[in-house]
Amino acid sequence: MIPLRDESRRPVGFPIVTTFIIAINVLVFILELSGGDAFVTRWSVVPADIVAGRHWITILTAMFMHGSWLHIAGNMVFLWAFGPEIEDAMNPWRYAAFYLAGGVVAMLAQIAANPASTIACLGASGAIAAVMGGFLVTYPRDKIRTVLLIGWLARITFIPAALLIGFWFLIQLLRVGAVADVQSGGVAYLAHIGGMIFGAVTARLFEDPRRLAEQQTEDRSSVLGVTLAPDSIGRCRFTSRSRERSTGRGSCTLDHDPMRFTNSGSAIDRFGTMKSYT
Repeated sequence: MIPLRDESRRPVGFPIVTTFIIAINVLVFILELSGGDAFVTRWSVVPADIVAGRHWITILTAMFMHGSWLHIAGNMVFLWAFGPEIEDAMNPWRYAAFYLAGGVVAMLAQIAANPASTIACLGASGAIAAVMGGFLVTYPRDKIRTVLLIGWLARITFIPAALLIGFWFLIQLLRVGAVADVQSGGVAYLAHIGGMIFGAVTARLFEDPRRLAEQQTEDRSSVLGVTLAPDSIGRCRFTSRSRERSTGRGSCTLDHDPMRFTNSGSAIDRFGTMKSYT
């Protein structure tokens, strides 16, 4: 399964940090191609070195490196599928801190599992797993547009985030110890698990309640198909698809009735009274 994007919502703002992270990963991969093995060895995490107190900076640098074109392509697709909404739920600075912290925790989990390993560890998947964990607890019911691969066949389908991310996490758990013997090379599944758990546990601490409220407002407006906002001279404009109606002068105030709003009067369309969420 290849997730493409969240079909249930759109970010209120442009995902500048997610875009910047992708750009950095691409740039570093280009440097890897030009620098060869020497560059990869210098900036990747070697667990035995970290345990010995050497090259700690690689815990950060390794999360922007990748081992192949397929590796970076897969990671960036997953990041773009889940990152913009989580960035929107936090804010750019909090999201950047969350992403980096998730990557560090994921790498430390892998080091703890194989402290004597001399095999280089690299990749953004631990940090991206943290983003997925955050998405799981924040938007579990969102429908994710997904490419479903069945043999040689591929089809587009919509899968609830809880099911998609939960299935992905289950695979990581099942493969620990069975496939991922990183001492001889392979996938660092424990980094995925560590990042996922970190994201699920801490995402709420990084999220901005005001931004989440704005998202909920946008969601309600999308369902109703209406908007309400004061114009330049203080009149409320009630918009339903392409129609706009003024409700008089003054400020826009919403009462507690979920089906009415007031502004020195009320806005009525041919369906009766209706509330618009700003």
